[in-house]
Amino acid sequence: MNRLTSVCAATFVMLSASAYSASVKKGETVAFLGDSITQFGAHAQTGYVNLVDAGLKANGIDVKLVKAGISGHKSNQMLARLDRDVLKKKPNWMLLSCGVNDVWHGSRGVPLGQYKKNITEIVDKAQAAGVKVMILTATMIKEDADNSLNKQLAQYNVFLRKLANDKKCLIADLNDDMQKAVAKLKAEGYKGNILTRDGVHMNPFGDEMMATGILKSFGLTDAELAKAKAAWLKLPVVYELRFTRTRDRMPNITMTYEEACILQGRAKKAGKSYDQYLKEIIQKSLKGAVANELGK
Repeated sequence: MNRLTSVCAATFVMLSASAYSASVKKGETVAFLGDSITQFGAHAQTGYVNLVDAGLKANGIDVKLVKAGISGHKSNQMLARLDRDVLKKKPNWMLLSCGVNDVWHGSRGVPLGQYKKNITEIVDKAQAAGVKVMILTATMIKEDADNSLNKQLAQYNVFLRKLANDKKCLIADLNDDMQKAVAKLKAEGYKGNILTRDGVHMNPFGDEMMATGILKSFGLTDAELAKAKAAWLKLPVVYELRFTRTRDRMPNITMTYEEACILQGRAKKAGKSYDQYLKEIIQKSLKGAVANELGK
């Protein structure tokens, strides 16, 4: 663990505690209802959905996953597919992540008043079916807390916090966690997008931030979280290479999460973002390989 860079260490500790005493049990089924952040989080091995699963398994809690994230979806669409994608699977838990697209999509989004009705109905239907609910506050839209979108999103998260309290749901306040982590890490000198790939969708460090907040909300102790984090360090992080004008992909680059953390720390020392630093390493390696092949 002493090899971790400060970006990883910081996101490990800056996370919210659960407001209620509850815990997921071995053998239960956990559904993740959400948008592209959840869809991507269920695809990559270091996506937040799979990190939650791996973190629980590291503590002897094997669960079944229902992966119900669909890119672009908003509260109205999640409500429309709730029965099909979640309730018919009879989960013990539903983790609800919704709000980014409702705001981010602007005129195609969902106004706050209708959002409140949609989310309340989702929670009510889940609880009526005997499903325990954890609400995740919506993460930042771009890593800038003061932009107009995040100011608008703040009211959606105020509602989510109140609803969780009123309905006795668990809550993982990931928006608060993310704001604190981004502010701290920027102050330490990290550049560019720190927890996201594009300002919205999580990179491995953002996924780790989300998973830790969820596990804390489930009630894992510090010792149990340490076991989870130790398991995460050896998981593979895939960095995709693409041609700029086509959908064709070059062979992916795979490293462990621990190695990604080390590279993030070196990027900071170089005064560059993680993506920029990694791209430069790749370019330098390719140039060296070509030169060697040509005998230069």
